[in-house]
Amino acid sequence: MKALIFPGQGVQRESMGKDLYDNFPKAKEYFERANLLLGRRISDVMFEGNELELLETKNTQPAVFLYEVVIALCQNDVTPDLVAGHSLGEFAALVVNGTISFDDGLNLVLNRALISQKVCEQHETAMGAVIGLSDDYIGRRIDEMTKESGEPIYFANHNGPGQVVITGSKKGIRLACKAFKKEGAKRAVPLSISGSFHSPYMEEAGKELGKLIQQTKFKKPSCPIVQCVDGKAHTDVETIKTNLIKHITHSVQWTSMVNTMDAMGVKTYYEAGPDDTLQKIVKRMCPNSKVLALADIQTYNGKIINFKTI
Repeated sequence: MKALIFPGQGVQRESMGKDLYDNFPKAKEYFERANLLLGRRISDVMFEGNELELLETKNTQPAVFLYEVVIALCQNDVTPDLVAGHSLGEFAALVVNGTISFDDGLNLVLNRALISQKVCEQHETAMGAVIGLSDDYIGRRIDEMTKESGEPIYFANHNGPGQVVITGSKKGIRLACKAFKKEGAKRAVPLSISGSFHSPYMEEAGKELGKLIQQTKFKKPSCPIVQCVDGKAHTDVETIKTNLIKHITHSVQWTSMVNTMDAMGVKTYYEAGPDDTLQKIVKRMCPNSKVLALADIQTYNGKIINFKTI
């Protein structure tokens, strides 16, 4: 079995997608469609913008979504048996397996970014990466630290065994990172990401985005999607929709998602993104599987940049 996997925010790169636009007419159509729907040329930001422009909320999430959908749909070499997306990547996965349309996916992603930003501006929040301690230990300690300090701390992403992202108040994240470093973590550092994604802080954003998701037409997918909220594979449209609504306030269960795909018999993974963010995690978890970049398939080989080599 083959799976297409889609990374989340943070993989954006300057000039990403330009080679797709220049070399593949179908890709150009998608980029121009996105420009029309957004009422501005997001393609110019992607192809010619600098890092700071790509980091602007209105640009980052639509740019990553657009790249991932385009690279997945402008090839015929790989037909997935399963799809899965990490955080933002779940929206691209839902377009690629036909659950939602490209137009609706782009609209949801743009609103997800803008709604989340509003919430982030209302709270002094942060995120932090912790590597080298077990999930159970971190879970117990963040509960203890929250009770002791009164500062909220939550899991945001379970990215792999011994590799998590936590989120909460700025003070809480500083306290937690300092404590975990003393307690033996290989790495425990605040991230340069403002906001508190995939946590209860996003409850209001979840309600607002949830209304838009409810209004969106969902169709039966061409293949199952393994979802962030519960780490399980789904084809039921109502279940997929419900999970997507929960998505913004619940932690990303990437560890469980990979375990689910492995248990279902996936032997080849293709990452539909500009670099190797998810490939590195999956290779560690599934050493006997093939883990590849979609950018390196025959259709694209030599025609587009794989940013992991730069």
